[in-house]
Amino acid sequence: MRAAGAHRLRAARIRIDLEGGFALRGPGTNGQPPLTAQRVLAFLALHDRPLLRGYVAGSLWPGSSEARAAASLRTSIWRLQKPGPSPVAASNSHLALADGVAVDARETMEAARIVLKAHGSAPARRHLERLVDARDLLPDWYDEWVVMEREHFREQRVRALEGLCEHLTVEKHYADAARAGLAAVACEPLRESSYRALINVHIAEDNPGEAVRLYAEYAALLERKLGLAPSQQITDLVVHVLGTNAIAAHRRR
Repeated sequence: MRAAGAHRLRAARIRIDLEGGFALRGPGTNGQPPLTAQRVLAFLALHDRPLLRGYVAGSLWPGSSEARAAASLRTSIWRLQKPGPSPVAASNSHLALADGVAVDARETMEAARIVLKAHGSAPARRHLERLVDARDLLPDWYDEWVVMEREHFREQRVRALEGLCEHLTVEKHYADAARAGLAAVACEPLRESSYRALINVHIAEDNPGEAVRLYAEYAALLERKLGLAPSQQITDLVVHVLGTNAIAAHRRR
């Protein structure tokens, strides 16, 4: 089903961006395709295997009859095939992105997988930039399948960032560790493990004031958003540095 030779070379110059919003770049892609075609491309881009046409149609047009959904899918694919090379490889039964089409979200997820597979050994530092610079997946789309993919994308990214933050702290690369920790906190502002990783950077770097400031920031955010107090685990980090009285003073502010 994959297009051969010359088509692969043409497709290699096509790029689909899903982070921060949809964009299709490459030869013959002047202007953005219609929204229905964007949805087809995004759905295929988030699956790294060929998909049955019926599955794609049913997922993207769940409220339509099987025949109508299939017709909508055919129209969307037709719109993607002109002008220039198509980013979609289609057979009578399956659909996939054409060989060589690059996807930013796939690159980010691959970086996250590599970092998470390190399991205590040194994760590949070269993936720091990819993970730090990544943005939320299709933030303005609210289809159920997009929401689920967005949550999975965010979870994998933040776990990888935390892992990099912890490893780089141990290696005393504090500036890069702080970048990873700040990106994790920005990704999930209420996630305590991200704040713990970032606080540990400042403790290791002998910046107790910054560690306590971050703790107070997190405590205030948690109280304001959820009416909760920080766990004993994160509190103990700062108590160890400044003592119980200092923590109590910050909580009273």
